[in-house]
Amino acid sequence: MARYINDGSTDAPKLKVFLNLDTLNNLPADSLWPGLQGEAMIERLKADGFEGVQAPGSNRIAGVPHCGLGRVNTPAEALPLARQHADLGDLCLTLHVGWGIEDDAEVFRLVESILSASETTNLPIFIETHRATITQDMWRTVQIVKRFPDVLFNGDFSHYYCGQEMVYGGADMMSGVPVKMEFMAPVFDSIGFMHGRIASPGSMQMPIDDASRRPDAATGVADYFADFRSMWTRAMRGFLTNARTGDILVFAPEILAPTYYYARVFRDSTGRFTEESDRYAQALLYRQVALDCFAAAQR
Repeated sequence: MARYINDGSTDAPKLKVFLNLDTLNNLPADSLWPGLQGEAMIERLKADGFEGVQAPGSNRIAGVPHCGLGRVNTPAEALPLARQHADLGDLCLTLHVGWGIEDDAEVFRLVESILSASETTNLPIFIETHRATITQDMWRTVQIVKRFPDVLFNGDFSHYYCGQEMVYGGADMMSGVPVKMEFMAPVFDSIGFMHGRIASPGSMQMPIDDASRRPDAATGVADYFADFRSMWTRAMRGFLTNARTGDILVFAPEILAPTYYYARVFRDSTGRFTEESDRYAQALLYRQVALDCFAAAQR
């Protein structure tokens, strides 16, 4: 069965940073992103260090590696969707699966259908850790790994860090992260793709100020950026432990617009609502963080 993305080389397992193109939607006018489209967009992304893209829909631009994304609600949908993305030449497919209200038997049938579709099409398929899906709960996600050791995930840990308030637990109410990270070890060891988004305990998407220090917005006790660097490094270490020559781990910043209630907005001096950060500038910072985390995982 297809597992990780593999380029057929004899290279050591490596990281590649792509960009989820939803990051570029509805950027503010003063964004670093110049609003390019088509080949000009790809050339600028390459110049900025992005090695590929992840995009919805069927439009693909020649000359750049691309990954697909989609949703599977029933087992019957898995194989046709996998075939569609294999025909598009996607390197892989990431999926939201189910709605999170399925019983165990339904969950397991969904996972079985995805593993089977991946094997049939030879397309790596990664189930995303996401709210309102079968992986919204870290406990159930660990049980999925126990039942299906070959399953691989697209790790978007914001859904656990904020959605399950990972810092909450223990005598001091902020010591839950280490315990929960240890519990999540089987998930960290089963990551084949990563969505870059940083959350705080109470907000799904928070900006960082540079690639290393505690963000100015981290006014509470928790250093959520440090926690994310730790989670990303652990997931990358899991990949390196299990990967073979030619295997690739894609890290794709997915920093979404206020349309989805992810990017926070505040009134400026004129009373207009504006985003608190430039999401493209954030993606450039994320790229450096990912490279730093991968170097740490290799050490």
